Amino acid sequence: MTNALQIDDWNGATGARWVDNQERLDRILAPYGEAALEAAAARPGEAALDIGCGAGGTALALAASVQPGGRVVGVDISEPLIARARARAAAALLIDFRLEDASRASLPAASFDLLFSRFGVMFFDAPAAAFGHMRAALKPGGRLAFICWRTAAENDWARLPIAALRSIVPIPESDPAAPGPYAFGDRTRLEGILADAGFTDIAVRPFDAPLIYGIGSSREAALDDALDYMQQIGPVPRLLADQPEDVRARGLAAVREALAGRLTDAGVIIDGAAWVVTGRNP
Repeated sequence: MTNALQIDDWNGATGARWVDNQERLDRILAPYGEAALEAAAARPGEAALDIGCGAGGTALALAASVQPGGRVVGVDISEPLIARARARAAAALLIDFRLEDASRASLPAASFDLLFSRFGVMFFDAPAAAFGHMRAALKPGGRLAFICWRTAAENDWARLPIAALRSIVPIPESDPAAPGPYAFGDRTRLEGILADAGFTDIAVRPFDAPLIYGIGSSREAALDDALDYMQQIGPVPRLLADQPEDVRARGLAAVREALAGRLTDAGVIIDGAAWVVTGRNP
């Protein structure tokens, strides 16, 4: 089944952790979501598809922008995240949240003005085919706008813990083009995927913004908050899974030390690097 591994993961431990951390995620990712929404420029009366909508934060923002007269469909493969999105959605906002794989979903042809995503499009096994399938749901002249991560080496949420754990646990080699958060780090490859899918007027621009990973009433509380979050979201839970307790303790101590190097009076602030991507259906 296409995207089967991703579907299993997002309906298991990963999906549960994202639901538990929904408020944190929305806070931390806010600058990135705002950049993507600005690029999307949703207007009243439009129909928008939010791909990998997660817990619904960006779908809610889109729904406000397309009123009056517009509508939003949010699609995600994670049942727990869709359940949270439905619970958050106000009845007055026209949002249809669907538990579906956007690369295979039954989408009416030429029915959307906008395809949008905040970090939800990097997980397809066959990305060009997936984008081609979704493009068919766009009206002629319809827009594509999304934000995706650049490489792991450019993002502290990946780089810091991996470096801290390298001498403590095995760090598996990974294919940077494999489905996952860094799959679109290579700009040329990303542009090629979208061109192969039939999009035109493709623009890919870098977007860098700090990620406020830990906050608290004191510097130590902020550091504790950042470490707690990093244990749940990102590479740390995967790298420390099934490790003996003493190895886990050493690993977390090393990650905490790495985060301490980014501690400020405003909290633990780390670097983030993404692409803001736009395109058009001919």
